[in-house]
Amino acid sequence: MEDITLQQLLEAGCHFGHKAERWHPKAAEFIYTKKDGIHIIDLAKTKAGLDRACAFVKDLIAGGGELLFIATKRQAMGVVKEAVEKAAAPYLVERWIGGFLTNWEEVKKNIDKIINLENDRAAGRWKKMPKHEQGKLGRYIDRLKIFYGGVLTLKEKPNALFIVDVKREHAAVREAQRVGIPVVAIVDTNSDPTGIHYVIPANDDAVGSIQLIAGAIAAAYREGKDAREKESPSPEPTVVSSEEEPPKKKRGRPKKII
Repeated sequence: MEDITLQQLLEAGCHFGHKAERWHPKAAEFIYTKKDGIHIIDLAKTKAGLDRACAFVKDLIAGGGELLFIATKRQAMGVVKEAVEKAAAPYLVERWIGGFLTNWEEVKKNIDKIINLENDRAAGRWKKMPKHEQGKLGRYIDRLKIFYGGVLTLKEKPNALFIVDVKREHAAVREAQRVGIPVVAIVDTNSDPTGIHYVIPANDDAVGSIQLIAGAIAAAYREGKDAREKESPSPEPTVVSSEEEPPKKKRGRPKKII
């Protein structure tokens, strides 16, 4: 598993928290000091939290579970999407879809609808429709894919969430708590870590910080996926020997019935 060092965390700016007046009292245990009115995060606790989170993610994926990455803030969208696409992991970066966890059945219907429509288009079934209907349906799919494009691979409800900013993604955190799904999250000094199972105390605004941490989680995801694939060998093809082949019937001239 990728070992992120304290030096890497420092260079990425993971230690910079928010202004002291904006702090959340429950984040106090992660604060090392205050400098020029800014809270400084204890990077030893950042590393410990990140290592623990990566171990959890690797084990989750290796065991057949699924993790959903969520990062809808502007500076996080691109870097998180890039990291998770390399890992072929599901993600939401445009906005949180209300009811994604608490009303999963309806969400899955929309996912299946997109997949089925695209399969129909690829198979040429759309050619039977008028051109304007094809265009209308194509635009409908494009609109849905803006929000659902990153989760089309999901077959079941995710088993855990990775969140970049728990304050911004409070709706996702609340749904996860309602359905009993653990949350892995970057928690800044202005956020409440209550209810977050795997807290990674760090700067959730700086691109470098987000990129480093999300990249480490995505790497753990890939390692878990590789481990799962190694433990599930593909079935060997069945070979029928010539001795096992049924004898072929000889075709002769039909007997004459008198």
